[in-house]
Amino acid sequence: MAGDGDFYKHDRPDNPDLAEDRPRGGGPEEPQGRGNWPVWGIVLAILVLFVLFVVFFG
Repeated sequence: MAGDGDFYKHDRPDNPDLAEDRPRGGGPEEPQGRGNWPVWGIVLAILVLFVLFVVFFG
């Protein structure tokens, strides 16, 4: 019986490596996001509302 290398090699082309049709990385730069300031703004607004609620009704 032939070894594993011979078994899978018999019907492969000489250069079996194909060029990537969707190369990874190195492409155009990704657009910059807005960052985390909207999340921090919402958290800060909730904290301010909580503090105001405690001051007025506490």
